[in-house]
Amino acid sequence: MIISMRPHATKQEVDYVCERIGEFGYKVHSIVGEERVVIGVVGVGDVTQCLESLEATPGVEKAMRISAPYKFVSKEFRQDRTRIRVGRAEIGGDSFITMAGPCSVESEKQIMETAEAVAEAGATILRGGAFKPRTSPYDFQGMEGAGLKLLAKAREATGLAIVTEVMSDSDVDLVAEYADILQIGARNMQNFALLKKLGRCGRPVMLKRGLSATIKELLMSAEYVVAHGNSDVMLCERGIRTFETATRNTCDISAVPVLNELTHLPVILDPSHAVGKRSLVPPIARAAVAVGADGMIVEVHPCPEKAVSDGAQSLTIEGFRKMMHELEGYIALWKESRQEELVLA
Repeated sequence: MIISMRPHATKQEVDYVCERIGEFGYKVHSIVGEERVVIGVVGVGDVTQCLESLEATPGVEKAMRISAPYKFVSKEFRQDRTRIRVGRAEIGGDSFITMAGPCSVESEKQIMETAEAVAEAGATILRGGAFKPRTSPYDFQGMEGAGLKLLAKAREATGLAIVTEVMSDSDVDLVAEYADILQIGARNMQNFALLKKLGRCGRPVMLKRGLSATIKELLMSAEYVVAHGNSDVMLCERGIRTFETATRNTCDISAVPVLNELTHLPVILDPSHAVGKRSLVPPIARAAVAVGADGMIVEVHPCPEKAVSDGAQSLTIEGFRKMMHELEGYIALWKESRQEELVLA
């Protein structure tokens, strides 16, 4: 259920409504806006009786059921977009955000060179893997703690915020100490112990869609994080597994507008993992802007042929500069569209 309080309802009225909700055996999650408070209600109980009681309670404007199983991340719970402030960037706001960097942190020279180049070209967030989930146990697994320290050093030198993957609930505190955004990879989308821990990590979370996950499953995973206390969640479409072999994955470009209809959370597109081929990344990046994503995350490496992971899909530094230049016109139209959306809202 969602309980919408009247504009400028008093704290006493809000507290009383929350108390009544608790008496029916439900849990409460509130969002406090400038003019009103919206209360999310989750749990199992007599919904009809609870709704009727709350509608007659002073200070309540409207009480309604939510049909979606994901309560807190649905548009029914919150109509306006979630905006997540990270360093110089506001994800979900008035700017298209670009996150860029290597698949894996390999050395200080590599990460510093990449960070300086992508910052100059217009990226506001540096990506780089310190912990790497690999299909083969014999592949490079990442520099781990040493990689996190190098990312922090790159942030200090360039002002870029950091997004990096966390693979285990036991590593959340360590990664949160260094990273600005904690990324959940496709293979961990339904690692529920990890999702619960991220609800208490105090850092924004980027949740990648699982290899064969439905939109509903992605949103239910996001619900875990939000329901456990962290509302700063962004979703990432990174391609799904299909019968097609021409690309690494199949880029579900329709997922972006679908998610924009269903949720208030920001939506990021990952062209690199979606296609797995360097030449196809710029066209999919253009599509990400055109279809209404809030940003993109792309892999960039100073020497892709020597990369220890994902070299084939990593843009060169010059290739990244060229792509960012080509995107300028698309992003200008994106900003116009976003402003029109705000006016209509």
